[in-house]
Amino acid sequence: MNQDYIVPAPWAIIEEGFEKDRVKSSESLFSIGNGAMGQRANFEEEYSGKTFQGSYIGGVYYPDKTRVGWWKNGYPEYFAKVLNAPSWIGIKVKVDGESLDLNTAKRVSNFRRELNMKEGWLGRSFEAELQNGVKLKVESKRFLSLAHDEIGAIHYEVTPLNKDVSISYEPYLDSGITNEDTNWDDKFWNTLSVEEDGNKAYITAHTMKTFFYVCTAMANTFTVDGKEISLTLSTNKSDTYIGHVYETDIREGETFGIQKYAGYITSFNHDQNELKQAAQKVLDTALDAGFDNLLAKQKEDWAEIWSMADIVIEGDVRAQQGIRFNIFHLNQTYLGKDSRLNIGPKGFTGEKYGGSTYWDTEAYCLHFYMATKNQDVARSLLTYRYNHLTKAIENAAKLGFKDGAALYPMVTMNGEECHNEWEITFEEIHRNGAMIFAIRDYVKYTGDYSYIPEKGLEVIIGVARFWKQRATWSAQKENYVILGVTGPNEYENNVNNNFYTNYLAKWCLEYAVEHCKNVAKEFGSDYKRIVGQTELKDEELKTWAEVADKMYLPYSEEKGVYLQQDSFLDKELVTVADLPKSERPINQKWSWDRILRSPYIKQADTLQAFYVFEDDFSEEQLKKHFDFYEPFTVHESSLSPCVHAIQAAKLGQMDQAYAFYLRTSRLDLDDYNKEVHEGLHITSMAGTWMSVVEGFGGMRIKDNTLSFDPKMPDAWDGFSFKLNYRDQILKVAVGKNKTVFTLNEGEDLDLLINGKQVTVSAGSSVEV
Repeated sequence: MNQDYIVPAPWAIIEEGFEKDRVKSSESLFSIGNGAMGQRANFEEEYSGKTFQGSYIGGVYYPDKTRVGWWKNGYPEYFAKVLNAPSWIGIKVKVDGESLDLNTAKRVSNFRRELNMKEGWLGRSFEAELQNGVKLKVESKRFLSLAHDEIGAIHYEVTPLNKDVSISYEPYLDSGITNEDTNWDDKFWNTLSVEEDGNKAYITAHTMKTFFYVCTAMANTFTVDGKEISLTLSTNKSDTYIGHVYETDIREGETFGIQKYAGYITSFNHDQNELKQAAQKVLDTALDAGFDNLLAKQKEDWAEIWSMADIVIEGDVRAQQGIRFNIFHLNQTYLGKDSRLNIGPKGFTGEKYGGSTYWDTEAYCLHFYMATKNQDVARSLLTYRYNHLTKAIENAAKLGFKDGAALYPMVTMNGEECHNEWEITFEEIHRNGAMIFAIRDYVKYTGDYSYIPEKGLEVIIGVARFWKQRATWSAQKENYVILGVTGPNEYENNVNNNFYTNYLAKWCLEYAVEHCKNVAKEFGSDYKRIVGQTELKDEELKTWAEVADKMYLPYSEEKGVYLQQDSFLDKELVTVADLPKSERPINQKWSWDRILRSPYIKQADTLQAFYVFEDDFSEEQLKKHFDFYEPFTVHESSLSPCVHAIQAAKLGQMDQAYAFYLRTSRLDLDDYNKEVHEGLHITSMAGTWMSVVEGFGGMRIKDNTLSFDPKMPDAWDGFSFKLNYRDQILKVAVGKNKTVFTLNEGEDLDLLINGKQVTVSAGSSVEV
């Protein structure tokens, strides 16, 4: 834990007191989004202190040219930047001619910021004394509408406390913005027009190179003590900016409010030549509804989300706050409405990493969306990758692979690889296998095998072809080996025979053979179509089976464990417990050379295989590997603690499981890795959900049956969650002495509870 200023609360993230050195961290933590757009929690009024201004639109990106010291063949030509979009939240405030700015104010008191997760809004209040002696009370509330996902609303009000004053508001739009994260400081936006129509204003711009057209629009209304008033505006305007200035005299104790409605209308969803007309309609919809009605609908929509997605933890407020924070941000980032979008690792909270899609979606996020949304949302996530298969084949071809071999990108916006670190782009090829075990997980959970003959098998074939070509026959070992890779543990680059990668390749090849044969037998017409499209030969299946059967898996007889890679035992095996805290995190304190020579593991690697392929290993094997590898793991990847929480819970090591759960659920809230100012770790938040449901709940699919092995941390009095399992809603409530399973209307459901079969009747409960 590196920060501890968030007030524990079950349904809210609360900050009390204004500290300049935590502004950027709070901008990340209090971010808001609606699946289509999002923004960091920047102040509406001007702030001259250190800040990270950020607003983002789903699917809009810029191909920033790769910048490296030494170009190598195969490098992606660009790194996709999540673009800082034209800003619309700003409201310049002047009181008797002086700007309201918390960085320069004489005094700030009673500062409070709240992210209300239950209702989906961000609020802030404070009192300030300006340099001119005026004392003010300020309150604001804003949200991004779920119902109307092109619009956001702000209610901002100022109350003078010690005298009558003149107050001016200047709500504005600004397309003259830049990214914090750029390679060449390129200009990302080209502003086409800055227009106004009465109290409405519009800026139309397009991204350079990718030509996404965006109209940023706003309209404003005003109140004094809650009663609507009309004000005359004046305009400040430039080539990239428009501000509407409204000024009036306000008595001491009166409250002057502005309601700002604004947002983005994009060529993603509208004709690029009709964006302004579409924006007018969006603004009219917001104005007709008004702030209070829009907010009431927002509360209803979030109530519906929480009715399915909530996890209730009794007796531990910090644990409860952590899981809801994770679930809230996952739903702010992706709601499954648009199959063209995906789950970026920072969501709408920052610019680091770039791209919109990593292997995190398949390895972690799919589980959350399958269980808390529905089968269609999960299928859309798989279809997203199917739609990128052609690009995956092109990616592989750039690296010398042929005959339809597919290499899915580590980072992408459109299916094309756009990550410019060689040890990732060339070597972290394990991401390819995640595409396949995601299909397996989807079929196991939903029972929907039809996805494989319809779309999945083509992906499976392309990935199998890649693994076959990537493996090398070793005459010395008399096995196939995979050389020069980076496993999930990115603190080892360019190693040979990473266990997770080799095991994953072996499994993918076996899975391909199995399902080619099954589709040929059960779905003959589909198989004929697929063979025609992929030019698949029977000989390929035989070769895949041979490579899988003879895949080398590094193993130490002395230690009795599979080795993370061939030379792991050559390292000086000093555990994390013997590493001085002053040298943590090592990725910020050590040279990369020192990290690569160390035994320290960024995230679960060999243990990742024991999670993904749990049924292939005994509990005794898991314990031996867990006890060997965890002491060397620094957990400096956000994806690490959740896997360890699940495995520790399975082993009954509940103190460890609970500690890992707190770390994954409060990774950003407590800033464990000292980087929350850059944005949140959205995709690992799905791992937090898994640590409760799969870890403490022990949820698995065994022999086509939903199975549970519940365990509970001593710190909890109980916990509960819901699952949408094959279109039936099952509630699981774990207590100290019993677990209650409640099934909604539908068919009776057979469950395995601690290995014993139990049937839950529709509309009733069973206690175990």
